[in-house]
Amino acid sequence: MSFLEHNLKTVPTGARKILYINWPLVILLTAVACAGFLMLYSVAGGRIETWAEPQMKRFGIGMIAMFVVAFVPIWFWRNMSALAYLVSLLLLVAVELFGDIGMGAQRWLEIGPLRLQPSELMKIALVMMLAAYYDWLDVGKTSHPLWVAVPLALILIPTALVLKQPDLGTSIMLVAGGGLVMFAAGVSLWYFGTVLAAVAGVIFAVFQSRGTPWQLLHDYQYHRIDTFLDPGSDPLGAGYNIMQAQIALGSGGWAGRGFMQGTQSRLNFLPEKHTDFIFTTLAEEFGFVGAFSLLMLYALILGFCIYSALSNRDRFASLVTLGVGGTFFVFIAVNMSMVMGLIPVVGAPLPLVSYGGTAMIILMIAFGVVQSAHVHRPR
Repeated sequence: MSFLEHNLKTVPTGARKILYINWPLVILLTAVACAGFLMLYSVAGGRIETWAEPQMKRFGIGMIAMFVVAFVPIWFWRNMSALAYLVSLLLLVAVELFGDIGMGAQRWLEIGPLRLQPSELMKIALVMMLAAYYDWLDVGKTSHPLWVAVPLALILIPTALVLKQPDLGTSIMLVAGGGLVMFAAGVSLWYFGTVLAAVAGVIFAVFQSRGTPWQLLHDYQYHRIDTFLDPGSDPLGAGYNIMQAQIALGSGGWAGRGFMQGTQSRLNFLPEKHTDFIFTTLAEEFGFVGAFSLLMLYALILGFCIYSALSNRDRFASLVTLGVGGTFFVFIAVNMSMVMGLIPVVGAPLPLVSYGGTAMIILMIAFGVVQSAHVHRPR
């Protein structure tokens, strides 16, 4: 027995859990959030109270929630997975019936003083439910068609409700996050090939249905696709967002224009500068160096999640960690691809950086589950 192991055995259980916390992950999450605070301060024209201060308070609440969740044994969260999924599903149904409409979408619930977006809850609840399902399921049955149908239903039901809001960005994240858990659980690659073929068929049907009575997407979503394919076709209308974002990305150069010196955000050319397009502000003010540094922080967070999952001998803990890390990656990939013009604009915030209450707190709770899996892993 090493000196460290001997001393750890003499530490009270609660204090020992503090030592077992993945502190590098905490530091990385805080560093990314601080980058977000700086950007929110900048896009508000040097006013902290507009967006930065509320975001700091939410991050503080989220950090407390993360530690509370981390100290609860991981088996408790496995047992709560079905309830979390069911509650999230009921809240999505409530949004459909009583939801608050904002910016052309019905995505929020007003619960007293709280304004909740249940689709954010579903992102983590779905990962937990699928991880619990595959922890319960015998490994030999993972690729059996009957047992594959169950997780597919668990993914598609909330996805359909979110699509109806409409919220294409979150729908993509639900499907991608659920698919990543299924992949990590060992589902046969033939199923994923079939899904990709089906996606290609759906894309074809989407284009064919345009202008018909059975049109599959809303008109504004088709407009986004047109804009994605040719932003210059409507530079002052639907193409405005992408073109201004690309100008901001390109004008940053190697080292950027300097903190609070970005013309695109300061002169209000950049749309949704505090939410979906905040990465372009960072790239304009800090250039390639700043953008690459943020990407490296994200990569390290993902690396810690993957390492923690692969070193964990508990199946649920490993799958939920990979699921949260994978969903986090999809968040980043969708947002950055969107602002760079690689995919159509779908309305996806940049995690821990974009302004938002529900998204910030739920993401920190999700990382609390990751920390719980790390703290309570078999040693």
